[in-house]
Amino acid sequence: MSTNNVQNTHISDQLRELHGALIEIVSVMNRPQRDEQMVRDAGISLDRALFPLLVMVERLGPIGVVELADRAGRDYTTVSRQVAKLESLDLVERRGSVADRRVREAIISPKGKAMTDRIDAARERMGRAIFATWDEHDFNELVRLMRKFANDIGDDADRSAASASEPGEESG
Repeated sequence: MSTNNVQNTHISDQLRELHGALIEIVSVMNRPQRDEQMVRDAGISLDRALFPLLVMVERLGPIGVVELADRAGRDYTTVSRQVAKLESLDLVERRGSVADRRVREAIISPKGKAMTDRIDAARERMGRAIFATWDEHDFNELVRLMRKFANDIGDDADRSAASASEPGEESG
């Protein structure tokens, strides 16, 4: 077996291990009980279905409902109703997009920002407990590599979406 084949087998095995770890992480993060615990720990009252949308609006806003629905992996009409609920609670505001007035964007309101600040504090307490036994170097490397991975996977998704929408080219 050539060195190249051994290296390819190793990379394949590591990619499978990485994929398994990501599935495990996403599975834990998507558990309804986790969001409920975060809301309780933050000392706020918010429907569990609205919680991730509020956080995404704060992190990514101003953001249109179509993009928000896509990022949340939910139906557009469902997310539109949920954003309307967040607006009725004075947690987000909606306005016309600066780039395209036909698009309505959600932005965080001062009341919503105060709520996400409490969520961030609860998330930090949880994170500190998880990483309590990690040394600083390992933690810093995890953060650096996760940021690099997030950037690269986002760039890949953007390239894939762009090539899929180009006329005359097949996607997939």
